[in-house]
Order: sequence, then C-alpha cells, then structure tokens
Amino acid sequence: MVETALSLTGVGVTYKGKNYTKEALFELSFKVERGEIFGFLGPNGAGKTTTIKAILNLIYPNTGQIEIFGCPASKVCARKRIGYMPEIANYYWYLTAKELLLMYAGILNIPKALALKRIDSFFEIVGLQDAGNVLMKNFSKGMMQKVSLAQALLNDPDLLILDEPAGGLDPVARTQLRSLILELKNKGKTVFFSSHELSEVELICDRVGILKEGRLLKTEKVKDILNQKTQHQSLENYFLNIIKPE
Repeated sequence: MVETALSLTGVGVTYKGKNYTKEALFELSFKVERGEIFGFLGPNGAGKTTTIKAILNLIYPNTGQIEIFGCPASKVCARKRIGYMPEIANYYWYLTAKELLLMYAGILNIPKALALKRIDSFFEIVGLQDAGNVLMKNFSKGMMQKVSLAQALLNDPDLLILDEPAGGLDPVARTQLRSLILELKNKGKTVFFSSHELSEVELICDRVGILKEGRLLKTEKVKDILNQKTQHQSLENYFLNIIKPE
C-alpha cells in the first residue's frame, strides 16, 4: 500500500480584517503519495500561497485537517519531515553560502559536523562546490535558487515544498533544477510545488492539481492529460481549458 505523504481534508481558510472578510480556500481536499512529484497550479490569486502557508502551519485553517505522513501539520512530528524552498529568498547578503547554511543548520539543531558533511554534499549535487565561500550578494538568480534548495534539504526532509522553484531562471539553470528534482524523486523524496511554468510541470510531474478562486477544480495524472491528444496536445492547453470562465 502506497503511503500518503500529504493529506488535506476539507481545508477552509478565511481572512478577516476590521472591515472585510475574504474566503481564500473552500473545502480543499487532496492527497499526495510518497515519492510523487505533485504540481500545484492556478492563476494568480487562486490560493496556492495560502495553501502552502497552511501546510507549513504558518496560518491556521478555519476548517478541515492537514496531515504530513499521518501526523497533524501543527505537530513537530510533521514539521521535522518538511523542507521548504520559498519563491523569493531574502538571505543575508554579507554571509557566504556555507556560512548561511551553517546558520540554518544551527536553527535546526543539526550538529556542525553533520551539517558540514551535508552542505559539502549538497554543493556538489547542485554544482556549487566552488562557491561555498562566495558572499551571497555575488550570487546570480540561478545560484540563489540552488542555495535555497540546499537550505530546504538540510534536515533531510521526506517532503519538499517548493514555491515557484523555476521562476526567473535561464534555460540552463532551469534544466539543472529539473534534473535535481527528478534526482530527489529517485531517492524517495516527495515533492510538492506550485508553478506557473507549465512546460516544466509537464516534464517532471506525476500529477497536478488545479486551483481557481480557492477551489480545487481538478487533480489528474500528467500522462493521462497528455494521452488525451485529440483534446489538449499539452498541459498548458488542458490548464487553460479547465480555468476558463464558464
């Protein structure tokens, strides 16, 4: 039996202010299986970021339940199994890449010897083995994304949450990132990521979920979408057909 890595059941989120109430998510329910790459798609304002914040326990759903490998998302047993790569990482520019990752390792209570071993290994995997002592202010967008991914992997998580990982990358860096994500899958990691880069999603995802205005419209295997040649030809066409106004 396949283990469920991430489960959302009836999740609803409502933002309340002094003079307004906004429902951001409506009864959101889906599962991601262990070892799966799951693409979370939707137009701007669909609720993707809110969903990720709820999974990370940064905001609290008004209704429903979120579990990470069977453990409530609010519990330490869930949080210690997650690695998170934000869309925009605001790192300390005056630190070197190695110093930055050692700082995060300290926050995670990872022993220094183990942290150094993992950092050196990650730098080799992501192609930054000669950049560990370079100040972060001198890094390109692609290099920053690689450091951000290394940061997400520091605690050897079982579930990776990636928010727009390919955003702003050139074709070479995008190809490298794609290879890294597929390598993580081959090592048994589960990857959940939001993206607007549908061509990338089409190449690496096992399944996708499509969100619009806080509602999950569809979950589907990518190979099944692409097999529907007479209707779609591509994931992009499928996506546009799903979210079009009724």
